[in-house]
Amino acid sequence: MKRSRFIQSLGAAALLGLAQMPALGQNDAPVQAAERFNSNRISVVVKGSGPDVILIPGLTASRDIWRGMVAAVPGYRYHLIQVNGFAGTRAGANGSGPVVGPVADEIARYITANKLKAPALIGHSMGGTLAMMIAARHQEKVGRLMVVDMLPQPAGLFGGSASGLGSLADRLASSPEGRRLLGGLVGRFGADQPGRQSDPDVVARATHDLARTDLAPDLPRIRAPMVVLFATPGSGTPEHPRIVQNYRLSFAGAKGAKLRPIGESGHMIMYDQPARFAAEVKSFLAS
Repeated sequence: MKRSRFIQSLGAAALLGLAQMPALGQNDAPVQAAERFNSNRISVVVKGSGPDVILIPGLTASRDIWRGMVAAVPGYRYHLIQVNGFAGTRAGANGSGPVVGPVADEIARYITANKLKAPALIGHSMGGTLAMMIAARHQEKVGRLMVVDMLPQPAGLFGGSASGLGSLADRLASSPEGRRLLGGLVGRFGADQPGRQSDPDVVARATHDLARTDLAPDLPRIRAPMVVLFATPGSGTPEHPRIVQNYRLSFAGAKGAKLRPIGESGHMIMYDQPARFAAEVKSFLAS
């Protein structure tokens, strides 16, 4: 394996691994666990009251990444997803086989089980992939959709393709040693406190799934209104036009999707630009 390709893969994994906020304190704890739903792939807690909004975090992340936004945008019933195996949770059914597709189906099943009527979906990074999958494959279950800093083909964030990065991910995920290497690296970027590290094997297989994912053919099937927020270093930087063009081309199949660049931000827009992020979410949910 060439060193440059190996570093590219590890860089992709590192950028997809998300830093977490501190855990919800007792005063901020979600008001209830989700009713009428048992799952061995995800858990859900519910906070607030009002129209339903499902919040999906990314690779290795805790549901706590939404803490600031939930506080800043009241008036909704938020369903906070946690993917099993991430952020110190037990792997459950995610402990073997594919992760991303089955988790998307499980979130769709949660919507049905709780009789939610066309909730809004907001997903960050891998959560954006999950949200797009649900909106494309279960159109009647989604009222509107916000994707936060994720392309239909996740490998495109790193200048690669699903086939290129996917073949390398295949090799890394084909052995216990490779899965431990990949999962351990990404896990270091995703965990921020002792006892909450993600399961390396679950992380490795989820990363493998993302490297092989291309949702561009699914975009025309998304009927829900879509907003895509994406990070740029700022409109005056050389990278800005390239990033904007990449998102425009990548989402060309999503007719009517509104693309909104968020300047002076990294991948974690909710941390880097919290006021702007909350304002975008508030506008999205109110429209």
